[in-house]
Amino acid sequence: MVDFQDSIRAENGMDTAEPGLELTASSLIQVDYFAPPAAVSDFVTTLYHFRCDERKFRDVQPSSVGHLALFPYGKGEMHFRAGHRDPNHEVALMTPLSTANPIFVDGPFHAIGAALTPLGWAALTGLHAGEHRDRLRAASEVLGDEIAVRGSELNAKYRAGEMTGHECALALGDYIGGKVKPINSRHAELIKVVNTWLGSALNPDLRDLLARAAYSERQVQRLTERYFGLSPQALARKYRALRAAALLSFPKLTPEFEAELGEAFFDQSHMIREINRFVGRTPARLKDPDSPYLTEMIAPKNLRELGS
Repeated sequence: MVDFQDSIRAENGMDTAEPGLELTASSLIQVDYFAPPAAVSDFVTTLYHFRCDERKFRDVQPSSVGHLALFPYGKGEMHFRAGHRDPNHEVALMTPLSTANPIFVDGPFHAIGAALTPLGWAALTGLHAGEHRDRLRAASEVLGDEIAVRGSELNAKYRAGEMTGHECALALGDYIGGKVKPINSRHAELIKVVNTWLGSALNPDLRDLLARAAYSERQVQRLTERYFGLSPQALARKYRALRAAALLSFPKLTPEFEAELGEAFFDQSHMIREINRFVGRTPARLKDPDSPYLTEMIAPKNLRELGS
């Protein structure tokens, strides 16, 4: 039997996620991830501190949950599939992303942030994730002037060496903890049900979700898009690609995981296209030992909201 990962590399030995786009070498990137304090762990998946001191930074942001982020260094843009471009404001709110999107920044580029769970997104912003997805906005547009002032203070202290990236990330976590508002308890329970359903298999059956949810099919569709940014079917497709990418980044797959991957996609070409769309890399690039940033972004621990 041909090794599943070897056959992937043989079929697709180069990265075609962004034709003509030369990505910044991951060896030039430093990134640290921090577990959120227990008080905000329901609202924040992870805290992070990212650095690249090159004059030009080019990469692809995988499809993801929403982020509250500081950009103390670097000016650039995120380019979206719909054709629009958004600048990286110094204090920014990245809305949930439905696909991977390229990033172009004049460096050095430093980012400090908090990745929000679907519950955290709703409790912090109050926004409909589907209506506001795929944007990089000034945080003050959504959260008010207070976050602009606090974020600017943190950026200034970071640039002056008075606070570390870790300390600034924790301060963002504290801000989130002080600003989240309760959401409808039944809606919060549905978020948990959807998370569990997404984590149950690479190709979860919609009928299983409907059986567990205390809502009609139409309500489940509407509420899932409100809190996750996509319909259940589209959301399952997104996380199938993200979880498959996480599996393929492992040094070796177990026979059970190989079988699950083989059943989750029509064929290898289908899997390559899906991972490329949602992760921004082809499977051949996922096992690159020189890619710590990407490897960490798709690590199972950072899909914690799915019970990974």
